[in-house]
Amino acid sequence: MTSFDDLAGYIRDFQAGGYPVAAVVESRCGKCDGRAFRVDIDEEENTRRVCVACGGTAFIGDSADHWDEDGHDSCACPCGGEEFAAAVGYAFFSDGEVRWMSVGLRCLADNTLGVYADVKIDYSPSRHLLEQA
Repeated sequence: MTSFDDLAGYIRDFQAGGYPVAAVVESRCGKCDGRAFRVDIDEEENTRRVCVACGGTAFIGDSADHWDEDGHDSCACPCGGEEFAAAVGYAFFSDGEVRWMSVGLRCLADNTLGVYADVKIDYSPSRHLLEQA
């Protein structure tokens, strides 16, 4: 389990909100195209990633709109690793709008896979969220 395909398969098997995952998008840094991140999550499962290579910060999905700067924690693998590859799985409504998003992480220390956030999307239009992995 050392590739994007492994993480994408894990997210598909998890099934965002119990719905079939139709698309999985790999997280990449918008500044340097890096694929290693430290990841923070708040109580509402809003997610922020920080690129290990350049320090570029980005929010996943619409998390920036709801972020709680005082109430978040850093993600950590059971092995203690805190650097991850990340991807987002999307389940869609029949009209193609996003129904559910799941944020999956692969620990870069031991390759453990997990879904750290699972968020219902209750507004439309929402296809823009595919560009915010």
